[in-house]
Amino acid sequence: MTVLHVVGARPNFMKAAPVYRALAKAGFNQVLVHTGQHYDALMSDVFFQTLEIPAPDESLNVGSGSHAQQTAAIMSKFEPVVLERKPDVVLVYGDVNSTVAAALVCAKLGVRVAHVEAGLRSFDREMPEEINRLVTDQLSDLLFTPSPDGDENLKREGVGSEKIFLVGNVMIDTLVQFLPKAEELFAGIKEKLSLDRFGLVTLHRPSNVDDEATFLPMLQVLDELSRDLPLIFPVHPRTRDRWSAQLKQCNPNLRTIEPLGYLEFLGLQKHATVVITDSGGIQEETTYLGTPCLTLRENTERPITITAGTNVLIGRDWKLLREQFAKSLNGYQKQSGQIPLWDGHASDRIAEILSRYAKPASR
Repeated sequence: MTVLHVVGARPNFMKAAPVYRALAKAGFNQVLVHTGQHYDALMSDVFFQTLEIPAPDESLNVGSGSHAQQTAAIMSKFEPVVLERKPDVVLVYGDVNSTVAAALVCAKLGVRVAHVEAGLRSFDREMPEEINRLVTDQLSDLLFTPSPDGDENLKREGVGSEKIFLVGNVMIDTLVQFLPKAEELFAGIKEKLSLDRFGLVTLHRPSNVDDEATFLPMLQVLDELSRDLPLIFPVHPRTRDRWSAQLKQCNPNLRTIEPLGYLEFLGLQKHATVVITDSGGIQEETTYLGTPCLTLRENTERPITITAGTNVLIGRDWKLLREQFAKSLNGYQKQSGQIPLWDGHASDRIAEILSRYAKPASR
């Protein structure tokens, strides 16, 4: 029985790694396809090494482009791989262009598709990721959800309950496995960056970092907040290139550094007083770690991190950001309970289900 994994961006790698290991233990034959959606060494090669994923069996090297161009390129290059490899099931992850492109190809070829991290919804169709989520879930034969809201969303959209499996969060599987290594590395990072008490900033969404009317006021507020608590801000090269002059004008407590590896960043998340982000995965990780998280987005596809976690949705309300930052600085933290099935074993549950359901599709 052959399972083919499709990965294309950093979040995919973190989700696929524990599933790959669990399926290996269960005796599955596996093929790993890297679409090259993130195509430089920092965005892909280093993650494969860090997360102990084997080198891809197939690399499509699609590179960048518009959403339509990238999706079309992935479909064109992925179809021959499916025809040659003849997988019994194709696993797609998250909500990137690689996810929906692979699902479309498989649906047309009659190959069974399983979506890991299914059912998440921001209810904002201006987000390209939301379109990818909606389309992928409608095409998938097996839908592995991380939280109960995912099940509810899918059922409301007409997906049969027999296709839906609440397995938990595979991102947390990776976190649980690698947190001890991250802790070992933190002492060195702390010394290198001369850290004591600090906050952590991560911004990558075009709606935040590409728009001058949003980014510059945001940067001004971050500069202001850093005067009360040093902020570590790993800056994506594209963001640094665009706003280099403005970043240089910030006070020294807003410390812009190069992007970090997964383990280094995980250690910083664990020990930060507060994290300010627009990342979906970081909302989940901070919830598990118990670190206060302030999310600079108008909506989130991970509402459980708000209702049961440490996350507060800020949007672009800079007054609210200042208020919540001050609370974190003074030791206030939302009560965060243990989210069911966020226990480091979601991948084992996926392996058990696939052992029963990964059979050639009959359409």
